[in-house]
Amino acid sequence: MKKFSGISASSGIAIGMAVLHLEMDIPEIYRGKIRKTEIEGELERFKTAVEEAIGETKALYERASRELGKENADIFAAHLMMLEDEDFQEQITGRLKDTQENIEWVVYDTAQVLIQTIQSSPDPSFRERATDIRDVSRRVLSRLLSIERIALSELDYDAIVVAHDLLPSETLTMNRKHVKGIVMDLGGPTSHVAILARSFNIPTVLGLSSATTEIKSGQTLIINAEAGEVYVNPDEKDLAKWRQAEANYSKLLDGFLRDSDLPAETKDGYRVLLKANIGIPEEAETLARFGAEGIGLFRSEFLFLNPGEVASEEFQFNAYSRVLRAMGKLPVTIRTVDIGGDKILPDFHQAAEKNPLLGWRAIRFALSMPEFFKAQLRAILRASVDGNVKIMFPLVSGIEELDEALGLLEEAKSECKKKKQPFADDIEVGVMIEVPSAAITADILAKKSNFFSIGTNDLVQYTLAVDRGNEKVSYLAQTLHPAVLRFIKTTIDAAHERGIKAAMCGEMAGNPGVAALLLGLGLDEFSMAASSIPQVKRVIREVNISTCREFSAEMLKGVSFVANDAIMKAWMAEVFPKG
Repeated sequence: MKKFSGISASSGIAIGMAVLHLEMDIPEIYRGKIRKTEIEGELERFKTAVEEAIGETKALYERASRELGKENADIFAAHLMMLEDEDFQEQITGRLKDTQENIEWVVYDTAQVLIQTIQSSPDPSFRERATDIRDVSRRVLSRLLSIERIALSELDYDAIVVAHDLLPSETLTMNRKHVKGIVMDLGGPTSHVAILARSFNIPTVLGLSSATTEIKSGQTLIINAEAGEVYVNPDEKDLAKWRQAEANYSKLLDGFLRDSDLPAETKDGYRVLLKANIGIPEEAETLARFGAEGIGLFRSEFLFLNPGEVASEEFQFNAYSRVLRAMGKLPVTIRTVDIGGDKILPDFHQAAEKNPLLGWRAIRFALSMPEFFKAQLRAILRASVDGNVKIMFPLVSGIEELDEALGLLEEAKSECKKKKQPFADDIEVGVMIEVPSAAITADILAKKSNFFSIGTNDLVQYTLAVDRGNEKVSYLAQTLHPAVLRFIKTTIDAAHERGIKAAMCGEMAGNPGVAALLLGLGLDEFSMAASSIPQVKRVIREVNISTCREFSAEMLKGVSFVANDAIMKAWMAEVFPKG
């Protein structure tokens, strides 16, 4: 039995068959002449390939409709329309007859010409159609070239996905009923694959470097995600041991879930709120079982990440309304679109940047595209009548950006009023504290904010100059670094001095091991993957706030993350002697 060690990204134990998920390579397309007598045969091959592609796409549409909802299935409806479009088919068959070239080349080259034409359009929505052309042509070509590759959305058996890397869109559309675990060469605990895996409760280990070269499809895998371990081809004795461990883990989680209705309150009566982070509307309907007291972070950018999908104002409005209705009176904080860096909108043609994580992303992207941004703000405003919504701006670095964003929000309100579109008039607006400049000037930002939410994923990245997606330096991304703790404390204190709440929606908030520290630092609200709520709540209910404050004061004196880690482990061993 071979063992791999990587980075734990989403807890749990999974046992299943490996399925290697690599990029579908379309080989260099041969271009050649055919005889007139061969034209009918090539046309027949094309017809068969299109029919097979239509059948496959229909199946995908039906499955997506059942499991993800009609809104998320519309991408496949668009592909169906294209495959069944007579003009599209006649363009290819007509060219085949005119040029007498092999059908593979005709399909490939026709698609390339269409893609280039579409990409030259000044209309961003129209440019996004290039992805549909690319997907459809690759689907037809894969049949003409007899290339087989199972898309993650098409998995119809239980499997553990082994990949070099996954796009957020691939993670979003995978068949979550059958994906039991994820193993990846790249990535770290705050990568977007990790974030989605936690949201979907899929045990995940990342940063293995060579998993795709050493693991083969069909091999039995065991994921012990808590320890970041992956075992390949265990014998029957080991398999039985891990099956028992899997059953024990499920029983432990069931025990945590039984406490879901209890408040997040320390033994001496100090109360905080535990909320959930979500990426897609469907997640809102599952939060009650974990005891979520609202949504502290709705990552709205995931509405934009499906290839070929145009997240129009109406599309967004329906998605936000669905979430607000599902949550009732509980608060829902929607983060405005946070793309750029490692989240690229499909076919948006964002120019390559030397340092994308320091470049055109998040609020900077939104402010540079005011009409795009206001469409999102109008959608949120219109949906606000369906529940208790809050708006949060990401990656604000100073008061100038906040002022500009608030100005566009006022414009969006005026536009809604002109159209007689009702919206709530008491919507709270907050700022994510994710960069050092925001933490240092939190006292200034607090004057124009209704709340703060600390995004520790980026705060750690920018404070310590560590690319959070680079497994080679992931060991430096330490939340217990003195600089990170001081920024967190500075932010919380600035919020409280102004009389506003300080929340945290980074992955640090969902770590039970630091819950007591964050309590002691004065955090008011924790927001995390829903599955983490029961364990964090268990810690909170077993400590006293006075003890937590003494502990946090000791941690703030730490001189290094190594020293702080030692202090943390010693304190946890004393307070929770049974682990």
